[in-house]
Amino acid sequence: MEFRHLGRSGLMVSEISYGNWITHGSQVEEDAARECVRAALDEGITTFDTADVYAGTKAEEVLGRALKGVRRESLEIFTKVYWPTGAGPNDRGLSRKHITESVHGSLRRLQTDYVDLYQAHRFDNETPLEETLKTFDDLVRQGKVLYVGVSEWTADQIAQALKIADEMGFDRLVSNQPQYSMLWRVIEAEVVPLSEKEGLSQIVWSPIAQGVLTGKYLPGQPPPAGSRATDPSGGNFISRMLNDDVLTRVQDLKPIADDLGLSMAQLAVAWVLQNPNVASAIIGATKPEQVRDNVKASGVKLDAEVLKKVDDVLGPVVERDPAKTVSPEKRP
Repeated sequence: MEFRHLGRSGLMVSEISYGNWITHGSQVEEDAARECVRAALDEGITTFDTADVYAGTKAEEVLGRALKGVRRESLEIFTKVYWPTGAGPNDRGLSRKHITESVHGSLRRLQTDYVDLYQAHRFDNETPLEETLKTFDDLVRQGKVLYVGVSEWTADQIAQALKIADEMGFDRLVSNQPQYSMLWRVIEAEVVPLSEKEGLSQIVWSPIAQGVLTGKYLPGQPPPAGSRATDPSGGNFISRMLNDDVLTRVQDLKPIADDLGLSMAQLAVAWVLQNPNVASAIIGATKPEQVRDNVKASGVKLDAEVLKKVDDVLGPVVERDPAKTVSPEKRP
């Protein structure tokens, strides 16, 4: 396992991290989840990403139990706040009230005194940005949070936050967590250039495009039984990629992976790690074997010829529009 700095901070993260969106507390049983976490640790992953909203807060509980007994100083634990975690009007968003209550809930569920990175899971159009950033800064001063970041923010939103932080003397953002893969490159035009200039890293989710880039979904055929596409909690995200044009082109990536001695999943994860602004690629798993396969992408170097072949194969099915990064106009 290789490690990279998170933004311009001194924090090192494993360039492949383990995330439990959709899986822990919902798609897989706890014993299987624990085995996947154990496999991640055995393979050298030290960075674990979750969120208060995953599986209705159960995912944090499962991860906390799975990591119990592991030396805390050897881990980087990330979580997030924004989406609803209860029925009340203040059980959502990035207000001082919700952030404060949410972080305490996350610490309790994760069985830790602090999180290494606390992330605003979306931009909150109903809370002054100063209020959110001041609350984050207070949590850093209290030692409950070591670093702060965001997820799925636009370049303009990140720039606003950095300006306020600089003017007010708050801790600056060190990271953004966007969706990023061979098929979904909406951060490349605006978010990545700004982040490189301002010292933020990307911690990318869905580098395998919810499994599409493994090649297991075949054109003209129904999704395999038990796959992400058949799961009600994950199927909505993957459905937009399950068309024959995309799936046919993905099959054409297989000779590229074969020539490199990589699985399709390894090629997909290695591809996002070629972007120097990416600090870590988040993988998810329902079985330990998937973890062991994915981590082999760490340290793989793809030359310019390989990257061009990927671009030539995927061509027009790649999504590049930065306007696709969207937060709700009103809190959900």
